Amino acid sequence: MTVIYPVIFTPTHDKKDTYLIEIPDLKTLCAGVTEGYGLKDAIRMARDYIGGCLYKKDDSLIPKASEIADVDLSKSEFADADGSFVSMVDLDLDAYRNRMNKRAVRKNVSIPEWLDEAAKKAHINVSRVLQEALIEKLGV
Repeated sequence: MTVIYPVIFTPTHDKKDTYLIEIPDLKTLCAGVTEGYGLKDAIRMARDYIGGCLYKKDDSLIPKASEIADVDLSKSEFADADGSFVSMVDLDLDAYRNRMNKRAVRKNVSIPEWLDEAAKKAHINVSRVLQEALIEKLGV
């Protein structure tokens, strides 16, 4: 399931290009705000905030998103700051939930005996190497 929410971005105009991030539709579920350094990082942080707020929630409890035109910047926590704007940010909540699920799954893999022996001698954790290789291969 993909969720999409209007997000208020407020630049601080500092040397780190910091953006303060507020998601009004999630205030009843998750108190607080987040920040990012540069707009690209701010969008990533907004997605992470949305995911962190919703990933353990039952889908029936996930709040409906407001229309972007209904977001009132004057009611923002940073209403006094200059340059705030609203943009929609989406998140594939199912994919986020899968990434957050740390439960190990047992897999039976086959490798040549000589490779197993070499890995044992080098004290290499084959499960860890497989995880790292899959993460790299899948780009996740």
